[in-house]
Amino acid sequence: MEPQRSQRSRSPRPDRQYLAIDSCFFVSIVIVVVLIFVAPSIAVRGSAPARAGTIRGRVELRRAAAPAERRPNVADLGAPSALRDISDRLRSVVYLESAPRRAFDEVEPGHAVLDQRDERFVPHVLAITTGTIVDFPNSDHIYHNVFSLSKTRSFDLGRYAAGRSKPVKFDRPGVVRVFCDIHSHMNAFILVFSHPFFSLTDTEGRYRIDNVPPGTYSVIGWNEGVSSEPKPVTVPEGSEAELDFTLR
Repeated sequence: MEPQRSQRSRSPRPDRQYLAIDSCFFVSIVIVVVLIFVAPSIAVRGSAPARAGTIRGRVELRRAAAPAERRPNVADLGAPSALRDISDRLRSVVYLESAPRRAFDEVEPGHAVLDQRDERFVPHVLAITTGTIVDFPNSDHIYHNVFSLSKTRSFDLGRYAAGRSKPVKFDRPGVVRVFCDIHSHMNAFILVFSHPFFSLTDTEGRYRIDNVPPGTYSVIGWNEGVSSEPKPVTVPEGSEAELDFTLR
């Protein structure tokens, strides 16, 4: 009689199909991990960011810049204050009508000064970004009262003497007209932007806007409350684009 085989010897071997499924599952997990953690780092290293460009040009003013009328003062005799007032009014602001992507993340609130000196606001035109705090020091030997009725930012600092300063924070973009309640000839402009792509011209009208991402934009020139029509310009990667304005 043939000896009876043990139960263990008759039990079937592990199914090779299950082993194949386990192997495929493991390979799939490895591929997913590579796609999530490794592939992005390779893509970042392989693609360099586009180099920013520059917009530059000149703003030509076709109208006469008359200085603000002021009360005569004995201390001003022989002083070229009128010439200073005219040169201040020759300064324009050039800015992008709409900001590039991520521009709002790049805005860093700062600190600026609009001085009161010789019965004038210095500078006459101030360009800032939203969130900036502007100090209004009184550098004269008389009282001043700085105020604005502008919708962008209205305020009234009241009268304060020489040597004192009061701050105002500007949170909304727009144009703010500033006056002195005591001296009607004193006035200034504050242009508040929600992006950093703007430039204040020099007295000859030259401007330069740096770090502009490559692309096509609409640009506006501004002077003493007068704005140009938006003009298109294409900024090449890592290069410059020229754009001039004429304001009448």
